[in-house]
Amino acid sequence: MTGTAAALQRSDAPLARRTPVAKIVFLALFTTSALFTRDVTALGFALAVTFAVAPLFGITPWGLLRRGWPALLGAATVVLSLALFAADRSGTVLVDFGPVVITSTVLANALSLALRLLAIALPSILVFSTTDPTDLADSLIQHARVSPRFAIGALAAFRLVGLLGDEWRMIAMARRARGIDAGRNPVRWFTLFAGTAFGLLVGAIRRGTRLAVAMDARGFDSGLPRTVARPMPWRAADWLLVAAGALLAALIQVIAHR
Repeated sequence: MTGTAAALQRSDAPLARRTPVAKIVFLALFTTSALFTRDVTALGFALAVTFAVAPLFGITPWGLLRRGWPALLGAATVVLSLALFAADRSGTVLVDFGPVVITSTVLANALSLALRLLAIALPSILVFSTTDPTDLADSLIQHARVSPRFAIGALAAFRLVGLLGDEWRMIAMARRARGIDAGRNPVRWFTLFAGTAFGLLVGAIRRGTRLAVAMDARGFDSGLPRTVARPMPWRAADWLLVAAGALLAALIQVIAHR
């Protein structure tokens, strides 16, 4: 782990040590409540809780924002698109500049959708960035009683996700070495982007096929009971985390329907 990553994440943080299934149940309760809420105050509360518990997961609030920049970009895009193209422009006019008309209703809807996106994405980043893929597979088998075939497949998927960025850079570097560059032509850039994405998809399918064959060769589809090399006990703190998720989900709904 690099120095920057170590500064953003500490494996000895109290909530980072909890079993992965407990963290996933906490996440499911918390984000499901936010998903069915459009109240800005309730969603703001959900975000405040996310940043407040981030240090307990071993990630600083600034580190969470750095990891969640795609979600921030998506939220900004939602606000911009609704501000420009929303059909319902009732309410008090706040901005009237030529074709751009922003009303209180448009602003409220845009903020609600943007906050909902962040209230779902940022807690997910918080949980999965502090969960080791091997621990996740072990916890799924022991605590969720899922099939070892599915759990090991999920483990492989988590491990291989990091390779996608490296392969993308390799494909792009190979094309530049061959003199293929989009320059400032947006059409050419889109064509190269689509070609690189297709090459990445083909490589991912080939790797997945080889992995499936290897798993079958090692008896993951035999139906025989399998043992666990690393027992992972479910402790009282895991129950407390699940209970905290249920309590926070209820608080979000109470605030939304106050």
